[in-house]
Amino acid sequence: MSTIRLLVLGAVRQHGRAHGYQVRNDLEYWGAHEWSNAKPGSIYHALKQMAKQGLLIAHEVAPSTAGGPPRTEYEITEAGVEECFRLVREALVSYDQKMDMKSAAIGFMVELPRAEAVALLKERIRGIERWRSAVTEHYVPEDGPEQLGHIGEIMNLWIHTADAEAEWTEGLIARIEGGAYTFAGEGEPFVGVLTEGQENPYATGERHPEDAH
Repeated sequence: MSTIRLLVLGAVRQHGRAHGYQVRNDLEYWGAHEWSNAKPGSIYHALKQMAKQGLLIAHEVAPSTAGGPPRTEYEITEAGVEECFRLVREALVSYDQKMDMKSAAIGFMVELPRAEAVALLKERIRGIERWRSAVTEHYVPEDGPEQLGHIGEIMNLWIHTADAEAEWTEGLIARIEGGAYTFAGEGEPFVGVLTEGQENPYATGERHPEDAH
């Protein structure tokens, strides 16, 4: 649930106020339906659940001139902002989380001050190094996976994955420290959301009963 919570909270926060279909449209624009569980049903469910939890405020607005039921627009609360930033910080630091949570956090890392993002990513590398040190007390990568039979390939996979993760994180830190991207407090942010009525070239076109609400 953490990934969809972060994605939905982040999308609503970037709009200021948005109805469910706008949030869905943004997440499809970001490709989140391909790399996370951000499917229509889970998006609309998350919006309703987080409104009940006080992370969002649900506003019922007048129906459109074309007719149809009133739409519900969502606005993030102070508690919702705190939860959004907690999830981003936690995911940037934690090495042992799934790709979808890591991807969502990278998508919102520019909401933080530049120095804080760098500090969190450096802590991520320290976590990888601690994990690697613990593993290599029992497994020597230089001796090859065969030392543990075919089960050694599992350890080999873990070590290679950790090394690649550390290398990627170091590269990201270098780019951020070199001035890449616009972080909080630095000026106009990158516009990554769609305006009302803007065509989404990546929309799935899949219909859902909640799209009109």
